Amino acid sequence: MSKVAAFSTCNNVSKISSWWFCLVLVVLLSFVSPSLLAQDANTRPNILFIGIDDYNDWAGILQTHPQVVTPNIDRLAERGTLFTNAHVQAPVCNPSRVSLMTGLRPTTTGIYGLAPGHREAESTQDVITLPQYFAEHGYRTYSTGKIFHGVPEEVRETDFQNWGPDGGFGPFPEDKLVKEPLDMVDHPLVDWGVFPEKDSVMGDYKVASWAVDQLEEFGTEQEESPFFMAVGFVSPHVPLYAPQKWFDLYPGEQRVVLPPAPEGDREDIPDFAWYTHWFLPEPRLSWVIEHDEWHSKVRSYLATVSFMDAQVGRVLDTLEEQDLVENTIVVFWSDHGYHLGEKAITGKNTLWERTTRVPLIFAGPGVSTGATSPEAVELLDMYPTLVDLTGLPAKEDIEGISLVPQLEEADTPRERPAVTTANPGNHAVRTERWRYIRYANGAEELYDHYRDPHEWSNLADDPEYIDVKRELAKWMPEDNAPHVPGSRSRILRQKNGEWFWEGEPVVFDELIQ
Repeated sequence: MSKVAAFSTCNNVSKISSWWFCLVLVVLLSFVSPSLLAQDANTRPNILFIGIDDYNDWAGILQTHPQVVTPNIDRLAERGTLFTNAHVQAPVCNPSRVSLMTGLRPTTTGIYGLAPGHREAESTQDVITLPQYFAEHGYRTYSTGKIFHGVPEEVRETDFQNWGPDGGFGPFPEDKLVKEPLDMVDHPLVDWGVFPEKDSVMGDYKVASWAVDQLEEFGTEQEESPFFMAVGFVSPHVPLYAPQKWFDLYPGEQRVVLPPAPEGDREDIPDFAWYTHWFLPEPRLSWVIEHDEWHSKVRSYLATVSFMDAQVGRVLDTLEEQDLVENTIVVFWSDHGYHLGEKAITGKNTLWERTTRVPLIFAGPGVSTGATSPEAVELLDMYPTLVDLTGLPAKEDIEGISLVPQLEEADTPRERPAVTTANPGNHAVRTERWRYIRYANGAEELYDHYRDPHEWSNLADDPEYIDVKRELAKWMPEDNAPHVPGSRSRILRQKNGEWFWEGEPVVFDELIQ
């Protein structure tokens, strides 16, 4: 018991018969060595926090693609709890990562686009991030690869005490592998195919190697304080490059299984849905079909997923080899999903299942093994969950809800659904059964996942579901913070009744479909 706890006990006079007892207790604690007082902190579990970029729900354990090969993600899920209905708070990298690392929604921070970063925006520049909070309570913090969407060098140590390699998207071939000009913009990252020859030159391989080195040191050192290590992999973010051996896992010659994308799927979807992904670097489905690249892009995505899975495996193997498994909580997550033809697009920036749903896995102390939870949960919930699992003081100014009840008993009902936001006023609410989308102009979509897991039949205009919509609408954010100064990239704004995408007016007749 700490001195603070002793005073707290003494304040409860109804349970203590004599104040003399309290006085003796506090005096005795005054003579206890500081190292003993800190013993609880030093025996707290370590945290291994693994984040993935642009990874949808294609994992073997989720049975979402019949050919995907992810043995390491699967084995992690088998020794922990898998959330099969986890959703992001924003369908693009920066606002999603800011949200999960700060514990605050985009509608609270005003960060909706790829810029500014959390240390550049006034609303979040002084916020206590997840690793900061753990550092404040005795943890050593480490980061490598992509965890935040970029942090200025001068403020890096504010969030993590130790930084490894960033990883990055390289190397690149001399010329792009996809030769045809893309339909919207010829972005240098939007490319796919077999490259390079060896894993070892890939940024993610170097990130995993650094993490392995740290774990080997942790396994042999006498340091008493626990570690919080974040490891971020950029694959399967574009460019979809991987060495040949990862492509060999998947059949060529157009035998790779394509995601279901029926023609006319968007006929019952409001036109305003296009506004949330009006102009993207990634091509539309029509382009990849026209240029015979659909199979190639899907196969490339699958190959990069398996390459990423192998790097996760290297880290998990080292955790086991160093006998750190029993006292390390492992969390696996992705910042958002990715379309590969569904809803007529490739890319992200939507409020549908393919973009919002991601794998979320917890394993380690305090977590049930071999469990699966169908409850709709949010990445926002990781912050309070880790605080709860490690016994740190609760942080009151964050917006997530601890998942410990579900980690103890997977079927425990949740208090609320998951909410995703794509620029102010555009929201999706996801429960175990329903997805309800409402756009900034009032247009709606409603899908019954019990009957329509692919979200092909929009029920929003059916009067039979008025009460369902009314109930789900209660969870829509009432307040939408405006875009913070400096907001850019993937930004949708309304000015004087006119809509603008990244500063350019949205003219529907010019839509690229």
